[in-house]
Amino acid sequence: MKRRPQRPPSPPASRRSRHLYLALAWLCVTVGIVGIFLPLLPTTVFLIIAAWAFSRSSPRWHRWLREHAHFGEAVRNWEEHHAMPKRAKRAAFIALAASYAVMALLFGPFSWVAIIGGACIAGVALYIAHIPVLGSNGKQSART
Repeated sequence: MKRRPQRPPSPPASRRSRHLYLALAWLCVTVGIVGIFLPLLPTTVFLIIAAWAFSRSSPRWHRWLREHAHFGEAVRNWEEHHAMPKRAKRAAFIALAASYAVMALLFGPFSWVAIIGGACIAGVALYIAHIPVLGSNGKQSART
């Protein structure tokens, strides 16, 4: 099944909304960049949110993020295919497991923090597991 390219949503009519989306986008870009240096903070998720917010506020900045040398490929893959490379899925699962391990070591595996955090991590893991894998040819393949 061939997927039609999606049109980017038009910017909101309200000037205030545009500024709020723009502020959210730059906040997410900043957090995403910090995530490069902090191993347990995700980068790609925040950049995808930033791309969404930029698409609603500034076509110029949205294009900048999509064409960025380091971040653009992940953003384009998500916007065009709603899929992620197998390597990225593996890295996400490893990061989730490491996050839970650190939480369990710090607070104890049966503490409320670890139980609630573990439930959230399990939900994220299930969501990631259902995201299609992006093949090397740029097409979606089976979910793994």
